[in-house]
Amino acid sequence: MPYPQTLEENPKIIFFTDFDGTITLKDNRQLGLRREASKARKCRYIEWHGHFPVRTVTHEHSALPDVRAKAKGSESFWDMMESVKTPFPDCIRLLCENIKLDPYFKDFYQWSRANKVPVIVLSSGMTPIIRSLLVHLVGPEAKDIEIVSNEVVDKPGKTKDQEDGWQLKYHDDSGFGHDKSLTIRPYAKHFAARPNEPRPTMLYAGDGVSDLSAARETDLLFAKKGHDLITYCEREGIPFTVFEDWQSILATTKDILEGRKSLKTVAKEGADKVREEKQNIETTK
Repeated sequence: MPYPQTLEENPKIIFFTDFDGTITLKDNRQLGLRREASKARKCRYIEWHGHFPVRTVTHEHSALPDVRAKAKGSESFWDMMESVKTPFPDCIRLLCENIKLDPYFKDFYQWSRANKVPVIVLSSGMTPIIRSLLVHLVGPEAKDIEIVSNEVVDKPGKTKDQEDGWQLKYHDDSGFGHDKSLTIRPYAKHFAARPNEPRPTMLYAGDGVSDLSAARETDLLFAKKGHDLITYCEREGIPFTVFEDWQSILATTKDILEGRKSLKTVAKEGADKVREEKQNIETTK
């Protein structure tokens, strides 16, 4: 449910999350080559990055000095999408056959439903693809997950089930095509205007550049191990902890919900662990 309906059951935690590389497995970010036969029976190849079909490989996790430049890539992403002529239902079918989710995300989502913790997916991808993947891989209950992402619309005079019949519709005009902070910000404003109303803890899980705009908007960020988002959080003083899979996210979220650990403790443990790992790397050089 979108804001403000999300708050109707007075949740103690609201969990926002990225999709590609966060809910999906890292190994599936570049799925290899897919052949698409042309009318002349020649073959051209499309490489899939996350759930985006593109012509060339682009790595989402840029070095930090390049973050702003890469954040302006919505136009090039549009061009990439325009190069894909495959009917949209066929794109969804191919992705459902090949993409895998983190094996523990389903456990997390089942726990979240039982404990009234809303899960909201914020993605720079495409809503119908994300919805199809979640329902296919998690089950029909995933229809209840709120997804805020870019949309897919018919091209003029065509329909999505035709060749070259669909196009991207960005969520907003930001450089990413979707500024994820715009979804989280109304919650902060809501409780700032109502200081006596119980405020839920807002958590976020992400792994890459498109998550930077959301990093400051929540109480604690789960940053995927081995990615530049961790360096950004350290540099900017953003409370974070590190995760490798959704099993660790579930354990930590349970600790927070049940009062076994405070946000401050979780963030300190996360920062200390990253610092210790860096020191160990330095000593082995």
